[in-house]
Amino acid sequence: MTTAPHLTATQNLTAVAHQVGARDRHARYGHAGAVIWLTGLSAAGKSTLAMGLEAALLERGYACYTLDGDNIRHGLNANLGFSQADRTENIRRVGEVAALFADAGLICITSFISPYRADRAQARAAAQRTGFHEIYIAADLAACEARDPKGLYRKARAGELKEFTGIDAPYEVPDAPELILTTGRETVQASLTGLLNYVTDRLPLRR
Repeated sequence: MTTAPHLTATQNLTAVAHQVGARDRHARYGHAGAVIWLTGLSAAGKSTLAMGLEAALLERGYACYTLDGDNIRHGLNANLGFSQADRTENIRRVGEVAALFADAGLICITSFISPYRADRAQARAAAQRTGFHEIYIAADLAACEARDPKGLYRKARAGELKEFTGIDAPYEVPDAPELILTTGRETVQASLTGLLNYVTDRLPLRR
């Protein structure tokens, strides 16, 4: 069996321990670090909610940062396409980076379609030392296609965009997400309020 390159490369490496621990970071920021993982179809509302949550948390005194799918693909993952293998590698990298943010004591919000359950499970495993909260942004295909702010569904239907999630590539609905937001039926503000309440209840700010 062939070993994955990134696994082979770690064989001669030794991790270096930090002198600052989770308790120190918690004391510094006033809250625990965690990954808030938003998943759902394109145009379900993930980016809108992620950026809205980031702003609301920052206003309340939290240390947080959002990793967004399109932004990451302009830099860190610019060399990846949209095949199943590339999607998996995209989420593997993002999961590792998000886990580092959380380990540093920040709340890392991610906004990625992340269509495969196994990839999301791997991201959860990467953040096991802090906390991982899978948030399913639930808007059905019809609602997302009606919005289509980037025109991607139109291109996919016309055959101009291949392997597009929901059209000719699958989306695997989460089995047991920590929170479901029905953005296909409720307002953005209602969804954002529900998301903000969830995060602040589970990651209370203490100064």
